[in-house]
Amino acid sequence: MLAVGLNGSAAAQGLFGSPPPKASSGDTSPPAATPAPESKPTEPAPAAPVLPGSPTAVVKPFYEHLGLELDPAERKNFIDPAKSVLDKSDALRASGQGECLDPNMALDNAEYDKLAVDRSLRTVEAVNGDEAKVVVAFVVEGHQHRLEWKLKKVGGDWKIADLLSVTGEWALSQYQCE
Repeated sequence: MLAVGLNGSAAAQGLFGSPPPKASSGDTSPPAATPAPESKPTEPAPAAPVLPGSPTAVVKPFYEHLGLELDPAERKNFIDPAKSVLDKSDALRASGQGECLDPNMALDNAEYDKLAVDRSLRTVEAVNGDEAKVVVAFVVEGHQHRLEWKLKKVGGDWKIADLLSVTGEWALSQYQCE
C-alpha cells in the first residue's frame, strides 16, 4: 500500500516533480513551439491528507519543527535502535562533553531553508504489516535530498526505529554517541 502525504502527489509526480514529456514513437516532426504562459505556472497538486496515527503523521512534525528529533520530550515517538542513540546523545550533551548528532538530521544536514524545503517536500509512505517506511524527498540549493524513516507498530502506535539518509549515506542507528 502506498500513500502520499505532506506536500504534493509523489505517486503521480515522482519524488522530484513530473517526468519529462514523452515523444510519440510514430511522430518524427519537431516538437511544436510552446506558447508563452499567460498566467503564473501551475502549482503542484494539493497535498493528500495525512491520516491521524499514520506513519506519515508521526514523521510530519519533524519537518514542521526542525531539530525536534533531538528534543527528549519526543522520545515517546522512538524505539530502538534510534531511541538508544538519541538517549546516549542526550547523556553526552548533559555531561558537557559536546554534541554527537547534528540538530538538522531531518534535513539530511543540509543548510536550513524552510521555504525551499516546504516548496519541494514530497513523501511516500509504504506499510507492510507492522513495519512502515516514509521516504521524504526535498531540494535545497539545487541539491536533492532523500531520507527514509523506518517505523514499527508498537502497542497500536507507529514508532520511529531508524532514520537513514539515502543521499548522505548515513543512518541514525550507526552513530556511536559515547
